[in-house]
Amino acid sequence: MKMSKMFFTTMKETPSDAEITSHILMMRAGLIKKTASGIYNYMPLGLKTIKKIENIVREEMNRAGGQEILCSAIIPSELIEESGRWSLYGDEMFRLKDRHSRDFCLGPTHEEVFTDIIRNEIKTYKQLPINIYQIQTKYRDERRPRFGIMRAREFVMKDAYSFDRDFEGQDSSFQNMYDAYNKIFERCGLEFKAVEADSGAIGGVGSVEFMVKSEVGEDAVVFCSNCDYGANLEKAQAIVQEHIGEDKKIIEKIHTPAIRSIEELCDFFSCDGAKFAKTLIYKADDKTVAVILRGDREANEIKIKNAIGTVIDFDMADEETVKAVTGAPVGFAGPVGIKTDILLIDQEIANGFNFITGANEEDYHIANVNYPEDFDGVVGDFRNVEEGEACPVCGSPITIARGIEVGHIFKLGTRYSEAMNCNFTDENGKINPMVMGCYGIGITRTIAAIIEQYNDEFGIKWPRQIAPFEIAVVPVMTKDEDQLKAAEKIYTQLMDLGYDVILDDRNERAGVKFKDIDLIGIPVRITIGKKLKEGKVELKLRTESESTDITLDELYPKIENLMKTL
Repeated sequence: MKMSKMFFTTMKETPSDAEITSHILMMRAGLIKKTASGIYNYMPLGLKTIKKIENIVREEMNRAGGQEILCSAIIPSELIEESGRWSLYGDEMFRLKDRHSRDFCLGPTHEEVFTDIIRNEIKTYKQLPINIYQIQTKYRDERRPRFGIMRAREFVMKDAYSFDRDFEGQDSSFQNMYDAYNKIFERCGLEFKAVEADSGAIGGVGSVEFMVKSEVGEDAVVFCSNCDYGANLEKAQAIVQEHIGEDKKIIEKIHTPAIRSIEELCDFFSCDGAKFAKTLIYKADDKTVAVILRGDREANEIKIKNAIGTVIDFDMADEETVKAVTGAPVGFAGPVGIKTDILLIDQEIANGFNFITGANEEDYHIANVNYPEDFDGVVGDFRNVEEGEACPVCGSPITIARGIEVGHIFKLGTRYSEAMNCNFTDENGKINPMVMGCYGIGITRTIAAIIEQYNDEFGIKWPRQIAPFEIAVVPVMTKDEDQLKAAEKIYTQLMDLGYDVILDDRNERAGVKFKDIDLIGIPVRITIGKKLKEGKVELKLRTESESTDITLDELYPKIENLMKTL
């Protein structure tokens, strides 16, 4: 491609609505153009990178036995109603009606569609296992689109689905995809880690996320300082510290006028937050839920929702609801005598002694409250882990970092096959539900994650295998016939050797060309300037600050060796 013919524009200034590095650089380098909030068009340079990542994904999926199909992005409501997710997805789903008033949606994901295809085509155990995938645009009406393509309302995704005879087969398919994903992200040049994750609205019996460490990541990720353990904060297991036994004391009601917050209570009782059992009250659809945990802990709402079961609307209770279940205004809730549909007790509370709680009466708290003597409910892990706590695998201290989710794989079990009658006949003539897996990669989000890891003050620093072009050939003076002729010859010969090359033949100053090429992030730059008369050109890597002079005879062997290492 000759740059003078290419459809692209770069920007010198930072776009006013761009918040993070990847969004800024994609806009400035002309990779994307915004149409509306969370909706972007991909320009030639951006699309070339998308296609290169897609090709890596496609090669590894095919190598792992996947077969590619392409489904419609428009899904009839009846399919999603079969699985029970039509209402579960809520406002995030783009819904529409056709001219006959039939309900459809723009696919946020395609479990039901793939299950429908397989149930109509696969009948016996002889046709299993099978893994089919697609690379397609997905649509989700994000409440708050942000960070450019990191959290957009449409995005390119690879989603795959495996169908097996039994759970042992599902485990094998899951491991197969786990290995394939590691190869994909390694080939993309990413530093990443596979961590345990919550399955969310997809459902199933277990899942793993592939996370890229980044300060702008929307997920908090827990890592062990010693072993390979890693988990999304939503999933990370909290370990109860061994509690030194103490005698359980007699419950005591204490007047605490106008004292509501944990901070105020700590001052009043001259102790720290660990001594308090705070009560958080939620509305889960038509039920009220009270969660009891230590005053110095944060609730993990994903763990709470998982303990409740299927929930569509979940939020903190309003003041009216709090008063209805406690008999007191906000700030005095406690587990003793509370009138709630569900009471969840964090394991630290169940294993502790003599906590201070609200009395469910205005201006009063209770001291020396103990489980199960004074209250009872469902005991479990309902809190976030904290930096420095013990790893659940080896006991070493954990660390917490931000991360970007670029891939997610799920063991679905029979969640969809049973609901949608996706069955097969085994060798004994018995009908069984297929056991499924689901495997997603955010193609466009992967681009943003790569830029977050590969950039400097001058622009993007693409890994060679996904750069829009591998090599830029730049004549300093396009009006100099010898320089332009030599540049075109090098450009042609490099393309003949199979490299992806761009020739910057624009009638611009050399500084402008260099800045654009650095901004776009092309890994190798060959500059043809005054030293051409000595039979030399300048070779520079995007990752290095200094360039080197090299003879034309040395150029092609040098490029060949460089491409093996980049």
